[in-house]
Amino acid sequence: MEDGGGDCLNMFCLEKIWQNYVSFAKEYSLYGIIGALLLAVISPLIFSSINAHKTKNRKRAVPVDAGGEPGLTMRNSRFSSLIQFPWDGATTVAALFEQVCEKHSKDRSLGMRKLISREVVESGNGRKFEKLHLGEYVWQTYGLTFERACSFASGLIKMGHERDSHVAIFSDTRAEWFIAAQGCFRQNITVVTIYASLGEDALVHSLNETQVSTLICDFKQLKKLPAISSRLPSIKRVIYFEDEAVDAADGGIVDHLKHWTTLSFAEVESLGRTNPADPTLPSSTDVAVVMYTSGSTGYPKGVMITHGNIVATAAAVRTIIPDLGPSDVYMAYLPLAHVFELAAEVVMFSAGCAIGYSSALTMTDTSNKIKRGTKGDASVLKPTLMITVPAILDRIRDGVLKKVEEKGGVAKKLFNVGYKRRLMAIDGKWLGAWGLERLLWDNFVFKPIRSIVGGRIRLMLSGGAPLYADTQRFINICLGVPIGQGYGLTETCAGAAFSEFDDPSVGRVGPPLPCCYIKLVSWEEGGYTISDSPMPRGEVVVGGHSITKGYYNNDEKTNEVYKVDERGMRWFYTGDVGQFHPDGCLEIIDRKKDIVKLQHGEYISLGKIEAALGTSNYVENIMVYADPFHNYCVALAVPSRQILEKWARDAGIEYSKFEELCQSDRAIQEVHQSLVKAAKTAGLDKFETPEKMALLPDPWTPETGLVTAALKLKREQLKAKFKDELHKLYH
Repeated sequence: MEDGGGDCLNMFCLEKIWQNYVSFAKEYSLYGIIGALLLAVISPLIFSSINAHKTKNRKRAVPVDAGGEPGLTMRNSRFSSLIQFPWDGATTVAALFEQVCEKHSKDRSLGMRKLISREVVESGNGRKFEKLHLGEYVWQTYGLTFERACSFASGLIKMGHERDSHVAIFSDTRAEWFIAAQGCFRQNITVVTIYASLGEDALVHSLNETQVSTLICDFKQLKKLPAISSRLPSIKRVIYFEDEAVDAADGGIVDHLKHWTTLSFAEVESLGRTNPADPTLPSSTDVAVVMYTSGSTGYPKGVMITHGNIVATAAAVRTIIPDLGPSDVYMAYLPLAHVFELAAEVVMFSAGCAIGYSSALTMTDTSNKIKRGTKGDASVLKPTLMITVPAILDRIRDGVLKKVEEKGGVAKKLFNVGYKRRLMAIDGKWLGAWGLERLLWDNFVFKPIRSIVGGRIRLMLSGGAPLYADTQRFINICLGVPIGQGYGLTETCAGAAFSEFDDPSVGRVGPPLPCCYIKLVSWEEGGYTISDSPMPRGEVVVGGHSITKGYYNNDEKTNEVYKVDERGMRWFYTGDVGQFHPDGCLEIIDRKKDIVKLQHGEYISLGKIEAALGTSNYVENIMVYADPFHNYCVALAVPSRQILEKWARDAGIEYSKFEELCQSDRAIQEVHQSLVKAAKTAGLDKFETPEKMALLPDPWTPETGLVTAALKLKREQLKAKFKDELHKLYH
C-alpha cells in the first residue's frame, strides 16, 4: 500500500475505534488521555530521530586474524579480544554460584508453584488426563539456595559417593535439578545429564558408558528403574525428587529398589546438614557436565563441558541482554538436560534474576495439565524473560491465527490491519504507526495475545533450531518485544552467535558472542565458498572459550570435528552452512548432511524446505525426503488435527477415525495444495516442492523417539519407521 493510502486507512481506523479508546482512557483517568496524546505527538519525532541514527548499518562483527584452516573469521565488534569470565574470580560455575548467592543473599532465586489439588478426568474416548490446580509461586532466597546446595553436596559424600565418580540427573526441569547440580560442582563431581524423554536403551548406554554410581531422578523416571536395574551394574545409590502430585500408591516403587541405597532429595539434604563436608572446588578446566545429546542417529554422544566453557558463555550472554538484574523474572521450562536451558539458567542466576519453574504442560491457562478455570504458570509468574524453540513459536503463531480466523468479522479485520500497521512501523514506512496508534493497536488487538505469556515479557530468545523469518516477525509484533535468535550447539556450550537487542532484522542469528570467533570455511563440493557474492558462504566453524573438550570415550569422533590450531585455539566444525551479512551477522542457510543431489544434478536442502513448508496451517510437523535416483522430493506430514477436521466438516467429508481422514485423497490433496502455496511464498524452486506426500495421524514427540527433546527431526529414525510410506510415494 502506498503512503497516501496508509494515511486514509490510519484516519479510518482511528475513527472506527475511537469510542473503544475513550472507554480505555477513562479506565486510566484523564492523565492517561493526556499522556497518550502527548505520546502521539512526540513519538513520531523520537522515531524520526532514531531513524536518523539507524543501527542497521553498524558493524556488529569485524574480520580478525585467526589461526587454523583458511577461511573468513569474525569477532564481535564491541570487544577487541575474547572474554572468558563474567568478573574476576568467577572462573568456575561453583565460584560464580557462591559469589552470586552471597551478593544477592536476600533476593528471590528459585520458585515453584504449590499444588492445591490434583484430579484425574476421563475424556469421551476413555483416555485419562491429569489436571492440576496450582497456587502461587513459593520462592527461596539466594542465601537459602546456597545452603541447600551445600547440604546436598555434604549429603552425597556422607552417602558414600566418591568425588571421582559420576552423578547422573535424569529428570524434568525443576528447582531441585539446579540445586543438585550446584551441589555436585562444589565437590568437583561431574554431572551426567540425560533427557527425561530418552528411551531405555539410550538411558542404559549413557549410564554405563560414564559408569555412573549415583542416579538422581524424579518420581516419573524412578518408576522406569526396576525394569532396567539388572542392566546398570555401576549404580549404587538412587536419589529421587519428591512430588506432591504423585499417587500415594506410587510410593511403593522405592520398595523395588532395595538393592540400591535409595533416599529422597530432602533426606540427603538433612543428612548433609548434620554431617557437613568441606568443599573440593574445581578448576576451570575440570569437566562440569557430560551432556548426552538426543542425537538424530544411533546412541547419544556425551559432550564434555568444562566449568570454563559454561562461565565463558554466561559472561558473553550477559553483555548482550541490557539491564539484566534482580528485577527480571525468568520462566524456566525447557529441559535442563539441554545445553540451551542450562546455559540460560546460569546466565540468569549470575545476574541475580528470579527463576520460576514451569513446564510445557502447565505454562498457560489452557495448557493440558491446568484445571479449567485456574491459572497457568505464565499468568501467575508474569515473566520478563524467556527462551523457546521454533516449534513452540510456530504453535503459538498457528494458535493465534486459528483464533483470529474463528472470530472472523471485525475482529479479524482489526487484527489484520493492526498487524500490517505494526509491520510498516518496524520497516520504517509509517511514523503514524508509532505513538497513539501503536497504543491503540497494542491494547485492543495484541494485549490478549501478550497475556498468554504473562504480559510483561521484554525479551525472548529462540534457539535449538532455525526459526523461520515470518514466524519471528509475527511473534515479534504480537508480543511487542524483540524475538532474537541464538545459535550454538552442545559442543559450543550454546555459545556461538546471538541476535543483539537493537537489531530488528529477522532470519539471522546475530554476530559472534564475545567469547568466541566464528569462521566460514569454503565447502567446494556443496557450492558454498567464502568468495561467493553478494555474501561469503561456507561451513560454520566456531573457536574460543566456549568450545568443549570433545565426546566422552570417543576419540575418533572428537578428532573428526574438533581441531586445535597452531596458536592453541580450539575449533569445532559444526556441519552447518552459513553466510555473513555485510554488518557481520551470521545467517544459517543449510546443513551439510541435509543436502541431497537429485537425479538431474540439482542440490536441495531438506531443512530449508521443511522450514518453508512448516508455515502451512495444516502442518503440525513435516519431513522432506529426497531419493537421489529421482528428480523430485516427497514429504511426510503430521497434520494439525483441529484444522484438518474443521476443513473436513466444511467440505462434507465423512469418516469414522482420524486415520481414515489422513488416508483420504481429498485431504491429502488439500494439504498438498497448501504446501505448494507455502513453497511459492518462500520462493522455492519447482524441484524443491514435494511432488507427493503422505499424511500421518500420530504426532511426533520425544517420547516416540522421532524428534529430539528440542523437537528437531530424527531423520534416520523417521526414515526407518516410515520406509513403507516413503517407498509408496516413489513407486
